[in-house]
Amino acid sequence: MPVPAPELGSFNFVPVTKENLEWADLITIDLSLYNTPEGRKELAQTLIKAVREDGFFYVKNFDIPQEKVNRQFSLGKRFYETPLEEKLKYVPEGLDNGAFNGYVPSGRRILDPASGLRDRTEVYNIPKFNGDFKHDHPQIIQDFLPEIEEFARSLHSEVLDPLHVLLAIALELPEDYFTNIHKYEVKSEDHLRYMKYTKFTPEENLKLGRLWGRGHTDLGSWTLLFRQPVAALQIQNHKTGEWKWVKPQDATLTVNACDALTLLTGGYVKSTIHRVAAPPKDQEHVDRLGLLYFSRPHNDVPLATIKESPVLQREGYTQNNFEKTGNPCPDYGTMDLREAKVAAHQERRAR
Repeated sequence: MPVPAPELGSFNFVPVTKENLEWADLITIDLSLYNTPEGRKELAQTLIKAVREDGFFYVKNFDIPQEKVNRQFSLGKRFYETPLEEKLKYVPEGLDNGAFNGYVPSGRRILDPASGLRDRTEVYNIPKFNGDFKHDHPQIIQDFLPEIEEFARSLHSEVLDPLHVLLAIALELPEDYFTNIHKYEVKSEDHLRYMKYTKFTPEENLKLGRLWGRGHTDLGSWTLLFRQPVAALQIQNHKTGEWKWVKPQDATLTVNACDALTLLTGGYVKSTIHRVAAPPKDQEHVDRLGLLYFSRPHNDVPLATIKESPVLQREGYTQNNFEKTGNPCPDYGTMDLREAKVAAHQERRAR
């Protein structure tokens, strides 16, 4: 049943950049083709090409109205207008030891030792609504929690489940293989995120080399990034090491494959190194608001190479780095995240 939509206010997207940036040429997955066996087969091959070559791709024609996406941006904007002293009440215990649900304040990383400039990135993470996680939120979030839950669940049914089915088809696995280890009702570290990058001055951006963060990959299975037109995301080509910008496309999601899929496929699916740069000069006067969703396997899923895939067997992707070194593959919920990062990095570079 649809959740009633209380008044929230509008979110105004800034104009797209007019600068001639070097954009990455990414594949688009058109989910309007998903509803027939022939369409799914075609999309499966398109998807595997995308996650083998770029790791990033676009998804369009997912069944979530743009109005609902806009309301989530408006909600994120309203949250970040909350006074800092109120937001700080929701910093998770154990933040320095890996806890992440709740509010993560800016200024925790030094970006430029010479000037002492620190990051200006704020994060608010909301975990699953399946009973496994305590939900304690500021009033602005609490007031809209039913709508947030409906939105988060729709990302599973309308985007993630189709991607999991397509990946299973591409690997010649049963269609429910990946959906069975990514069920919403089972405990996992999925989370919805409102993310704010507060602007730097042009002079500060020069001191930072116009980079707001180091290159990294994402943990988990998929990251969903909703379109917003402040250009800042850059990805690194697997073969050449060249950095290119990811262009915000109308009515799309930008999606990237993540480290858990790299480990589950022995490096066949490639998570891509990416970073956030200072926006082009005609956009660097505005703050950048992000709306993201991070998908994770169930916490009890071992990150071992999938042995049942004929494709992985034929192509020789039969062991990930944990298995090659004789170490046990950890469950997602108990693994050392830094160790998994190293293992996934080695998988990306192995072939």
